[in-house]
Amino acid sequence: MSTNELTKAKARIAALADEGSFVEIGARVKARSTDFSKDFSADGDGVVTGYATIAGKLVFIYSQDPDVYGGSMGEMHAEKIAKIYDMAMKMGAPVLALVDSTGVRLTEATDALNGFGKLYLSQAKASGLIPQITVVYGRCGGGMAVAAGLSDFVYMEADNAELFVNAPNTLDGNYTEKCNTAKAAYLSENSGMIDGIGTEDEIVSCVRALLSVLPSNNEEAAVEDGADDLNRMTAELDGVTDARAIISSIADSYIFVETKKDYAKDMVTGFVRLDGVTAGVVANAEERLTPEGMKKAAAFVNFCDAFDIPLVTFNSADGFKATVSSEKDLALAASGLVYAFANATVPKISVIVGDTYASAYTVMNSKAIGADIVYAVSDAKIGIMEASSAAKIIGGEDLSDVAAKFDEKQTAEAAAGRGYVDELIGMDTLRKHILLALEMLFNKRDEGPYKKHGAK
Repeated sequence: MSTNELTKAKARIAALADEGSFVEIGARVKARSTDFSKDFSADGDGVVTGYATIAGKLVFIYSQDPDVYGGSMGEMHAEKIAKIYDMAMKMGAPVLALVDSTGVRLTEATDALNGFGKLYLSQAKASGLIPQITVVYGRCGGGMAVAAGLSDFVYMEADNAELFVNAPNTLDGNYTEKCNTAKAAYLSENSGMIDGIGTEDEIVSCVRALLSVLPSNNEEAAVEDGADDLNRMTAELDGVTDARAIISSIADSYIFVETKKDYAKDMVTGFVRLDGVTAGVVANAEERLTPEGMKKAAAFVNFCDAFDIPLVTFNSADGFKATVSSEKDLALAASGLVYAFANATVPKISVIVGDTYASAYTVMNSKAIGADIVYAVSDAKIGIMEASSAAKIIGGEDLSDVAAKFDEKQTAEAAAGRGYVDELIGMDTLRKHILLALEMLFNKRDEGPYKKHGAK
């Protein structure tokens, strides 16, 4: 059967999976509830489930079929997905959800609601054990939106996908034409939930790129043969301050798989390979940290820690964004980022690439909260505040002299003298130094004190 003859659900699987690798499971399963219509008897019950390889990696997949009961969630529909999750956890393989569903199947009442609950339970059990990726091709409303939120990564088709708990027209004072809160463009910029949007072909490329850098489970190291020169210099970074340019330059083959790139653009998160080893990267792209950016970074750090992925941070933050809107969330967001870094037991490397001050310095993976290795470019400033501002507070007859003396305490060299920085480096050796640190930290073990889990 050609791809053109496949159902939408199977065609979407075929577009992602290695050719001929998909094996369907549960193709004959039918709905048990036919109280309202005998038509609810199609094979598969509106969802295609099975396994395949994607770039040679085993992946379990479920793909909802909008042409069968609208891809709605019923009892057996949910049972099929739950069984896929059970198999994925036993095999230590990622789960890929291809969503196109009208939501809960009304005619199955509490059976359908119980089905959603089983799906949520499966996702919760799988969290931190295997990666979970959701792609929204059509509608993803109500209970399915919650399921998408339980995934680690979410992608949306740019034109036709909709994701919502409450549809735009049901929100007081809103309607679709005014603000379509269900569309990919709105959600990718405002929700902190969407990792990327695009055409179906673009999403296929994004998912395959993401899977290529992720481990299959929390016990598998994400390592492949290095594809770049270990001694490659990064002289092109001299004078560069753009976070994405810095990240791409140090990565193997300059490849950077960014996550949530349209949300909280003051913070950059994503994955690179460094001598074949996958590392998570966090960098501030703007001088001031925002609550949204810190929440984005904290969630990313927690994912990396769960899957034993080393962390590299680039810090040039000189403070927090000070607005009435941001103030109410700053303390909680900053504490969440501190907790994420401090709690993470994976290798943690911090690079100070610009001037960084006050608590913004501390929360971005500083030595004080657990960074294993801290580098700083030689001309970076590390301190409480900009020297001229400090001089005005300290006072004295000659404020410029006070500022100069204060500035001497805030150099990278002064921080290195106290042990807060391990080595002063140039941007031209940035990749080389990070690789050396990662090699040394490869077998790091840091179990910490016994506790069930943190309460933060």
